[in-house]
Formats: sequence, structure tokens, C-alpha cells
Amino acid sequence: MSTHIRWLGHSAIVIVTSGKTVLIDPFITGNPAATVSADEVAADFILVSHGHGDHIGDTIEIAKRTGATVVTNFEISQWLLGQGLENVHGLQHGGGVDLPFGRVKLTLAFHGSVLPDGTYGGNPAGFLIRTNDGFTIYDAADTGLFGDMALIGDENVDLAFLPIGDYYTMGPEDALKAVKLVRPKHVVPIHYDTFPPIRQDEKAWAEKVRSETGVDAIVLKPGEGFELKKS
Repeated sequence: MSTHIRWLGHSAIVIVTSGKTVLIDPFITGNPAATVSADEVAADFILVSHGHGDHIGDTIEIAKRTGATVVTNFEISQWLLGQGLENVHGLQHGGGVDLPFGRVKLTLAFHGSVLPDGTYGGNPAGFLIRTNDGFTIYDAADTGLFGDMALIGDENVDLAFLPIGDYYTMGPEDALKAVKLVRPKHVVPIHYDTFPPIRQDEKAWAEKVRSETGVDAIVLKPGEGFELKKS
């Protein structure tokens, strides 16, 4: 078994593991960084961190086309059921669900959440994913820095996705502090450069991460990926 990671730009992530394709926050249509179209993206499962349009994105269309099961918070799950989806898990923070590829648990995230039509989207979340092949992946999604990231770090995180864009989320300095709290083996920056307010020098950030923490900072271009391997 292997776990392959691919970044689609912004916060859209693809994880292929145990023969299943897991799509996170599929903002593709309208994403100026996207290198694929929504109608060509595969998914067995879709994880939605919160209700903002640049995260829920193409969830409904992709789920209807592929039959993917959506994992999100309870409020968003009820909204998605009202949009015609049938396979939805509505969790809450600290809760998790066992799935064919591993286990997904909702973590804290400090942000907002409202759905595209103005409906309340519940509390935003991150994801702690344990794959069947033994990897632990933390997607912080949209959040500011918070001290309990150190508790997530106690879970022996192999790979963390952290926002660095500032303005709406953590900026580079707080994201560096987050690396020190989470202590992952690898980190990938997300949620930057998509729009003018979140332009950042991701390569400079990655170099600072390496020099100050020794963590392997991996900078991807939209559409690029890599295989996650045990060291």
C-alpha cells in the first residue's frame, strides 16, 4: 500500500490511499490556480472543512457525478442533504469515522463558516487522517494559530498541510510557529497566492522551516504531487 499526495491549488488536496481517492476542499471552478476541471476530478470521499465557497467549491457536482461520500460537520451535512446528496457523514469536533481507507477525525480550526447561500455552516474544522498504511496526515484547513496544535503534534504527524496566506488565515510567521507545535515529518503550505491578499513567498517560508525546525518543507505547484513514504 502507498499514499500519494497531490495539491490542486488553494486548499484543494487529493490523497490516494488503499485504492481510494480522498478529495479535500475541492475549490476548482473559479480557482485561478487550478490546473484541472471539476468534471475530470475523481473522488471516493470528499472532506469539507467549512462552508466558504473557496472550500466547499465543487463538492455537490463532484459528489453527484462520482457517488462520493462527503465527510464534514453536522450543519454542512444537513445542508448537503438538502442539495440532493445522500452519502454524507456529519461529524462534530473531536468525533471521527472509520472509512475504507482509514479514519478521519475533525479537529479545531479558528475561522468562520457560512455556506454560499448564506446558510450557517457550523464551526469550521481541520482533519486528522490516519491511513490504513500507517500515515497520519493533518490538514489544518483555514485557521489561525492556536496552542492546542501541540496536542495534534502528539499524534506523531507524518504530513501537515498548513495555510500560510495571511489575511484570512495564519501568515508565514504563525505558520512557522504551527510547524514547531505540530512537529510533522513533512509540511506542505496551502491557501496562498490564489488571490492578491494572500500572495506569499512560499519558497522563502519553506527554507525558514527547514533551517529553524529541520522539518521537510515541500513546496508544490498546483497539480504536482508526491508519494508519502516511511522514513
